[in-house]
Amino acid sequence: MDRDMQIVFPGGKRVDAIYKGFTIKTDQAKHAGGDGSAPAPFDLFLVSIGACAGIYVLVFCQQRNLPTENMKLILRTELNAETRMIGKITIEIQVPPEFPDKYKEAVIRSAEFCAVTKHMYDPPQIMVHTSKVGAEQ
Repeated sequence: MDRDMQIVFPGGKRVDAIYKGFTIKTDQAKHAGGDGSAPAPFDLFLVSIGACAGIYVLVFCQQRNLPTENMKLILRTELNAETRMIGKITIEIQVPPEFPDKYKEAVIRSAEFCAVTKHMYDPPQIMVHTSKVGAEQ
């Protein structure tokens, strides 16, 4: 499977990622010099956590024929006052009234299987280097 991703600069403060045939557009907010035409890259980081947990919750429910209408996940962040970085992420799974109590703990565990979150517990090494366009690497 091809895991290479291209990052391109289409203008302004926009940065697009081309991956697996998709172009994921990002932009900076207006207060940061962008047009606000797309989510900021950090927003997509948070979205990936919420959407990843969401797919595990959805599949859990679908496998058990549990209701998902009016069900949603709410992702909340809290800043660490010292580091000015996110210090806590909380995901609330809002279930409909008819959701069986016996599955509440299990649906929480299903959200915890999120691969994005697991990578944060044991982060990959990130290496950055330069190369000349068209040159052998």
